[in-house]
Amino acid sequence: MSCELCTFEPGIELFADDRLRVILADNEPDYPAFCRVIWRAHVKEMTDLAPADRAHLMDWVYRVEAAQRAVLNPTKVNLASLGNVVPHLHWHVIPRFADDAHFPAPVWAAKKATGGVAHGVADLAERLRAALAAQP
Repeated sequence: MSCELCTFEPGIELFADDRLRVILADNEPDYPAFCRVIWRAHVKEMTDLAPADRAHLMDWVYRVEAAQRAVLNPTKVNLASLGNVVPHLHWHVIPRFADDAHFPAPVWAAKKATGGVAHGVADLAERLRAALAAQP
């Protein structure tokens, strides 16, 4: 089976190390700050990782959330690790706004309205990179 997260992930890389990548998705037009934290090795579940690797992965999920909050001041940040369509360990980190196209429902629900995609998207990748780099 070919895995799209092993071979390709559309988006802009915000951070990478030998264990994971942080990607700003470029295929989520209603959610321009939608990020994914993707484990490099092909595993399906959090419990496939050693405890230190789980801690490293979650640390970066939290760092992405913190960067989004600092840069965008969202109403809420959604964290999700589903993997039903792509069974490769990754987390979605999605800043949400009261005027977005699905709020307060999940982003995968039926769209309620056109959303507020103009929440500070100018130079978004650079601003998120800077916020990630500024964290301890």
